[in-house]
Amino acid sequence: MPLSNRSVLEKADLAVSDLISDGGYLNPMQADRFIRKLIDQPTLVNQCRVVPMNAPTMEINKIGFAQRIMKVAPQSGQALAAADRSKPTTEKISLTTNEFIAEVHLPYDVLEDNIERGQLESTVMDLITERASLDIEELMILGDQNSADTYLATLDGILAQATSHVVDFGTPTSINISKAVFKPGIKAMPNKYMRNRAAMRFYVSPDVETEYTDSLADRETALGDSRIVTKSNEVAYGVPVVSTALMPDEQYIFTWPKNLILGIQRQIMMETDRDIRARVLIVVVTLRLDLKFEEEDAVVKATGLRANPTTTTTV
Repeated sequence: MPLSNRSVLEKADLAVSDLISDGGYLNPMQADRFIRKLIDQPTLVNQCRVVPMNAPTMEINKIGFAQRIMKVAPQSGQALAAADRSKPTTEKISLTTNEFIAEVHLPYDVLEDNIERGQLESTVMDLITERASLDIEELMILGDQNSADTYLATLDGILAQATSHVVDFGTPTSINISKAVFKPGIKAMPNKYMRNRAAMRFYVSPDVETEYTDSLADRETALGDSRIVTKSNEVAYGVPVVSTALMPDEQYIFTWPKNLILGIQRQIMMETDRDIRARVLIVVVTLRLDLKFEEEDAVVKATGLRANPTTTTTV
C-alpha cells in the first residue's frame, strides 16, 4: 500500500532528524562523515589538505629552516661558535571561516522510495556533499574578493592568492598548448621546492589537458598512438598534469596539493522545512570554511594560455 503524503513527510522528518543533534548541528561523528564524503568527491577538495576546525578561527604553526644549518665542525673539545648556530624560523597561518548555505529540495517520490529502503539519511548526505564539493571547488579556484559574484567575492581562491610567481604568456590566443607552456612554470618555481617533482601538480582545465594530450599524440611513435586510444595520466617534465573541471582555460596553477589548506568548521547545521504546494521536503545546510596556501611562495600561476572559445565553466 503506497504511503500518503502525510506519512511520507512524517517519516522523512523523522529520518532526517536522525542526522541532527540538539540545536540543528550535526554531532561530531556525523560532521566527520559529512567532511569525509565531501573529500571523497572527485574534485580539487580530495587532493588538498583538509583541516577540520572546532571554532571559526584557527592558527596553524609553521616551523622550518630558511638557510643552511650544516657548518664545518670545530676542533675536538670546542663548541660551535654562537654565530654558526642555527635556529628555526616560525610562522603562523590564520584561518578565519566564512559561512555558506546550501538548500536541497527532496521531492515526495524520492522520499518515499528512500524511506521504504531505509536509505534517506545517506541520500540526503550524498545529495548535499556531491553538489557542495563542486561549489567549494568553484570557490577554491575562482574566489576573488573583487568579483561581482557575491558567492565568489567571499574569499580569495588559489588564482587570486597566487601572486609571487606569475608566468604571463600575453593575450589568451598567443600560445598553443604543448610542453612549451609548462617549462616556464617549472623554471619560475624556486629551486628549493623542486626536490620532488612527482609530488607536485599542474592544475589545468579539461580543455588544456586535451590540447596537451593532442600535442603528444601528434608524434609518430607508439607513445603518440597511445594518447589517442587510451586515457593517459599526462606528465610534463616529470610533473603530473591534472585536469580540474573549473580551472579557466587561460590559466594553470603549479604547486603541490597539500600546499593548499582548506579549513572546514565542524559545526555543520542542518534544518528542514516543507513546501506543501511544491510537494518537497527542504533541507538547509550551513557550514563555515576558509582556505589558504601554506607556502604562497611555492605556487606558480600561468596566464594567457590559448583558450577554446567554446569551453564554458558553468556550474
